[in-house]
Parts: sequence; C-alpha cells; structure tokens
Amino acid sequence: MSMNLVTLLYLVASVFFIQALKGLSHPTTSIRGNLFGMAGMLIATVTTAALIVKLAHGNLFGLSYVLVGLLIGGGLGTYMANKVEMTKMPELVAFMHSMIGLAAVFIASTAVLEPNAFGIAPTRELIPGGNRIELALGAFIGAITFSGSVIAFGKLSGKYKFRLFQGAPVTFTGQHPLNLVLGLASAFFIFGFWHSASWMDFGLVLALGFLLGVLLIIPIGGADMPVVVSMLNSYSGWAAAGIGFSLNNSMLIIAGSLVGSSGAILSYIMCKAMNRSFFNVILGGFGGEAGGPASGSTQQRNVKSGSADDAAFIMGNAESVIIVPGYGLAVARAQHAVKELAAKLTEKGVTVKYAIHPVAGRMPGHMNVLLAEAEVPYDQVFEMEDINAEFGQADVAIILGANDVVNPAAHIKGSPIYGMPILEAYKAKTIIVNKRSMAAGYAGLDNELFYMDKTMMVFGDAKKVVEDMLKAVE
Repeated sequence: MSMNLVTLLYLVASVFFIQALKGLSHPTTSIRGNLFGMAGMLIATVTTAALIVKLAHGNLFGLSYVLVGLLIGGGLGTYMANKVEMTKMPELVAFMHSMIGLAAVFIASTAVLEPNAFGIAPTRELIPGGNRIELALGAFIGAITFSGSVIAFGKLSGKYKFRLFQGAPVTFTGQHPLNLVLGLASAFFIFGFWHSASWMDFGLVLALGFLLGVLLIIPIGGADMPVVVSMLNSYSGWAAAGIGFSLNNSMLIIAGSLVGSSGAILSYIMCKAMNRSFFNVILGGFGGEAGGPASGSTQQRNVKSGSADDAAFIMGNAESVIIVPGYGLAVARAQHAVKELAAKLTEKGVTVKYAIHPVAGRMPGHMNVLLAEAEVPYDQVFEMEDINAEFGQADVAIILGANDVVNPAAHIKGSPIYGMPILEAYKAKTIIVNKRSMAAGYAGLDNELFYMDKTMMVFGDAKKVVEDMLKAVE
C-alpha cells in the first residue's frame, strides 16, 4: 500500500468523522451519524493495520502483538458496549476518555524512548525541538485526561466510599494557588525537555500531569459533571492531535482536532446552559456547597403527597401534560413505561410533551438518548428554550426523577445555582413529582418546588409508579 493511498484513505475516514459529528447533532439523524462514525473508524483501523504490515517488512512476531491488541481491544469494547446499562453510560464515557489519555502517555513515552522506531530521529537527543514540545504536551494532556477521567468515573458512579470518588467537591486551603504553581512547574519542565531532551524532565511532566488531573477534578461537584465529561472529551482529542504531529500521522491530527474542538464547543454549550463561565466550573463546581441556606440538610418540612392513582386521575382530566425526565427515571429504566403512559394519555385527547434540560442526567444529551432508546417520537421532545414558555399554560407538569434542573433556587440570589437556566415547571397549574425520597439532588440543594401548594409528591421507584399510573388511566 502506497503512502498516497494511505493518505487518501485517512482523508476519507476524516470526512466520515465530520459527517458523524453532523449526524449526532440531532436525534433524528443520530443513527446515521453513528454509522458514519463506525465506517470512518473501520477505514482508519484497517488502513493503519495495512500500514503496519508494510512497515514491518514481514516481521510476523511484531505483527502478532498488533493482532492481539486489536482482538483484545475490540473484544472488550464490544463486551462493554453490550453490557453497559443506560444509567452507566456516563461512567463508560469517562472510562473511554481515561484509556485515550493513557494511550497518549504510552505512545509519547515510547516515541521518546525509541524515536528511531517512529522515524522521528536516530536517538532521543536528536529529536527535533518541535517534536519534543509536541510529545511533552501530548503526554502532559494525556496524563491529565487519564487521572481526571478516573476521578470523574468515581464521581459519576457514586458507589465508592473513597473520598475523592464522592460527588461532593473536595476543597482545601490554597488549592487554586497550588494548581497554578503545578501548572507553571509543568511549563518549566516542558521547556526543560525541549532544551535538553532529558528523561527526568519528561518524567516530571508526566508526574505533574497525573497530579493535576486529580486536583483539577476533585473540587468539581456533581452538578457540574456534564461539563467535566465534555471537557475531558476535549482533552483526549488534543492529546491525540499532539501525538499525531510528532508521528506525522494525519489521521491522529484530524480526528484528535475534531474531538478536541467539538468537546470544547460542547463544554461551552453546557456552561451556557448553566449560565456559568467555563473557568468558574473548572475552578470549583457548585455541586457540593451543602450547608448553606438552600442545602439539603435543612430541617424536616411537610409536603403534600399522593398516590399513583391520584396522579393518573389528574393527568387523565388535563388538556396538556409536560413530562420532565431526570436521572431517577434513568436509574429505574422507566422510559418505556413513560412512553406507554404518554401514548395512553394522547389517546384520551391529552397533549403530551417532553421537556429536556441540556444538563439533565450525568452527561450531555443523557435524557435525549434515554427517550430515543424507548423510541419516543421526536416531535414530542422539546429543548428547554423551546418548552419553557409553555409551562405557564400547561395543566400538569410531571417531574420524574429530576431535581436540580427544575429547582427555583436558581432564581434566588446567594444560591449556589443562582443564574442557572432551569425548566420552569413551577409555573404549571399542577405539579406532580416522583422521587424515591426527599433527598437532595446531585447539587446537594433542597428544592422549594416540592413544597409548593400545587405540588403533589408521589414517592417510589419511577418505573413502578409510572406503571401504576398507566393501569389507573382509563
């Protein structure tokens, strides 16, 4: 296979990746986008394997490592994708990001150790200055991506007792100055590696990268995790692009740049959805400022509670119902039951719509994917900016497992989530809220919506409650 053909195939794969991103921008084209992405990755993988065969000059022993790696990686990826539940998808994404970061670290380290094998230079000392910067930066960003993604995985999982893996932010005095010092030290050692190609400088760059990855993520609270996921996605792309420049691999450069830029744009969109600056989120999220006046640790308060039959009666006699899905619905895997309930209400002449907040769940687009899995009609699903104006005219707003994204505390000065755009469910004539308990949401804040006179709480597992509602709707 000639290098001209390799370059052409990489270009074709890149076009497929661009089409994949375009397709994934809307639920109606998401399947097509995934198909483009799969085809692009297949072309890139097969082309790279063929290139390795050519460069190996018949070295079957070396090729066996490549084959084993492809089989193990492909097998594990297939197994994990088939086994993962929708509620665990954010953790899977964080895990994949960590693997990309670690791969960047390994490739950069190997290129520094054996530059001749990559056609960079005969020895480490003769690596060109530009390549040294690219390798150091790629390894540094990869190290941050790996350790940061591991912490994000723990926070998203929420089942580990280790303090750094818990949703509440971990802060300490002098945290930001320490991060600044470590960042400056990293820049110093990157400069040192550029100047001397010293293994010590490169090793210190890696060590500081791993440490900074942890320190940058631990002060970010649970409510900011959607931004963290997209941010780490961006980091993984830039790490791959940096390594691609050193290896003169156009596929890595293009694909890494696409991932890096799209992740950065998505992070900006997420921050805009929460009315927060990107640097504000990175320097410490609002996910755990519990203990303030709006925190979930306040004294016991009375709420109006009802049964699934009560909720079904109210919805069955309404003209319009807006459903607000949240992470609790995802945990209970109630999306299929919700679709059936909406269909039955529609048969009775009730107008049913779904309201989606950009940061609902634990990763960007979590609720959209959840509803798409249940094949909810796309014309019933509305984003926050399109549906908010309708809550005031809605007879019923039913909130299933959502908390922070409907919390009116966002309108109260001094609240940790002040200024965050929310779904204005509190404006509906009647509000039905399904939760397992009165526990605070992922941001650790109490929700005044639950205590309003027009709000009825229906406690229990979302799937069981919705199925009971479905039976009660005549």
